[in-house]
Amino acid sequence: MASKIKKQPKIKPMNNFLMLFILSAFQLVTGFIGASCGEHFEVKALLALLCLVATEWVYLIVFYTAFHRRNFELELIAFFLTGVGLVTIGSVYPDSAFKQYFMALAGLIGFIILVFLLGHVDLCMKLRPFVAGAAILLLLINLAIAGTTNGARNWISLGGITLQPSEFVKVAFIFVGAATLEKIQTSRNIILYIVFSAGCVGSLILMRDFGTALIFFITFLIIAFMTSGDIKTIILAIASAVMGGAIVLKYKSYVLRRFSVYRHVWDDPYKWGMQQTRVLVGIASGGLFGVGIGNGYVRTYYAPVSDSIFGVICEEWGLIFGITLILAFVAIAVSALINSIASRSAFYSIAAIAGAGLLLFQCGLNVFGITDILPLTGVTVPFISLGGSSMISCWAILAFIKAADVRTYNYLGSRAKAEKGGVR
Repeated sequence: MASKIKKQPKIKPMNNFLMLFILSAFQLVTGFIGASCGEHFEVKALLALLCLVATEWVYLIVFYTAFHRRNFELELIAFFLTGVGLVTIGSVYPDSAFKQYFMALAGLIGFIILVFLLGHVDLCMKLRPFVAGAAILLLLINLAIAGTTNGARNWISLGGITLQPSEFVKVAFIFVGAATLEKIQTSRNIILYIVFSAGCVGSLILMRDFGTALIFFITFLIIAFMTSGDIKTIILAIASAVMGGAIVLKYKSYVLRRFSVYRHVWDDPYKWGMQQTRVLVGIASGGLFGVGIGNGYVRTYYAPVSDSIFGVICEEWGLIFGITLILAFVAIAVSALINSIASRSAFYSIAAIAGAGLLLFQCGLNVFGITDILPLTGVTVPFISLGGSSMISCWAILAFIKAADVRTYNYLGSRAKAEKGGVR
């Protein structure tokens, strides 16, 4: 009896060039408005956005013509989110616009490299121990030399360049987890991954980076439940519960302070509740369609292009647009689910779902935290908030979802057939 073959769900092809044309027009209009919203026209902000638009077109044309790819849905969503962030950052801090663009460019290059690497599963399996070692080494370096910023020791400065190693470890965490659990789940593999996960989360606990530790914890849970429902998965779940308990115990006073403010921000709107109350007022004043780019007040308060950037966007661009941004992350998650159904191996399925879950959860932590629906953790909005390490990490995580799409590597199969005369 012939074995059943999983089929990729049929996705109606879209006109990639038309979609990018519409996106480019949107970016140019909003970019011009953002550059002219201050007392002086900020040429730097507009030029940075023009560079992003040019980069988008070069990417699409090269991979459409030279590599015969037709699936650009993920990249278009990421370009959309990156462009919104760049316009907002350029309108608040014009001098940071080019820095954000170059970080986005570095992230895109990393995305391209990682997608090609992920096309070779055997190589990924061989790289697994080296990636795990590099991740632990990064965290140890972070613990050794990092300074304290806003209560957490998660930033290091090298030669004038500031890095957040935990952002790169996110990529390694997914890579190692997927590569480990794709193989036959022996007790040794399970134990090694638990040790690796405990080391990552434990390091973040020592850094007092509660938000990132929580993101790692949820990602661990996703990876655990993506495996088979046998005793090994139960072991992973138990280990995750132990790590969760360790986080709570370590951060007992910190968590209590967060929860004392949580849902009580209006009791102290000029101190502990200032950030969230200003965001809530801004979102309410912006209404459905916003007050216009540059006309909001949230941009004048704490962390307008990092922690509070969602509040700036909702006030100035409108609540409808803010909801659209959230739906963009939901679309990435849906894409990961669809791609995982017919992925070439469990490695791709696990990595894609874990990556999408991480991005969606991180977005939710920021949005719900800044609006007082959840306790405030201080994490940023993926692709949108200012931050080079975060931008590069987000594009790298997107590569896992891209690699799970069987259409991504169709050109490899076509080339192999051509070399063999079309005969397997």
